[in-house]
Amino acid sequence: METVSTNRSFAGMQGVYSHASAETATDMTFAVYVPDHEQGAKLPVVWYLSGLTCTHANVMEKGEYRRAASELGLIVIAPDTSPRGEGVPDDSAYDMGQGAGFYVDAAEEPWAKHFRMRSYIEQELPTLIAEEFPVDMSRQGICGHSMGGHGALTIALRNPDRYKSVSAFSPIVAPTSCPWGKKALGRYLGLDKAAWRQYDACALIEDGARVAD
Repeated sequence: METVSTNRSFAGMQGVYSHASAETATDMTFAVYVPDHEQGAKLPVVWYLSGLTCTHANVMEKGEYRRAASELGLIVIAPDTSPRGEGVPDDSAYDMGQGAGFYVDAAEEPWAKHFRMRSYIEQELPTLIAEEFPVDMSRQGICGHSMGGHGALTIALRNPDRYKSVSAFSPIVAPTSCPWGKKALGRYLGLDKAAWRQYDACALIEDGARVAD
């Protein structure tokens, strides 16, 4: 892991970091805000997933969460929304390709090699965060906006014992039922609509998924 930048803010440290991701086969960038805390303390963490066309910087620069996070003693993590870089597939449409990972593990070419945002957010990045930051992984929450709300809801529903809270602002909740969602899921995952359901919050709930009480 490499440090891109650090800045003091509201009695805490806002950092931006990068690392070589095995899941996406690219360098990935993410932001972490850590409030000041006693040595050895472990802090609860909130994951914020951004929407279409966004990077980690979207909420970091426009959503002033640091004052509240500092007062509450919360670590806030903002991952990127997709793999990026030379050789990573892209599309001229804003709702496909770089900036539009939809938090899925793609199965279709040319996306399958790099677009593995589900595994990145659910597995790889949490492992790195637990190793590098003073987080209490038994106290996690997840939230997001738009495409990130879709990610937060589906990730929480697939991992019901992991998060203490889940919330979303203007989320995509039923992508299997609209042309826009069918386009993204079809191109990333192929024509097997049964595979689409694990990326649709309404379908997951219909199939019995629930978050922990």
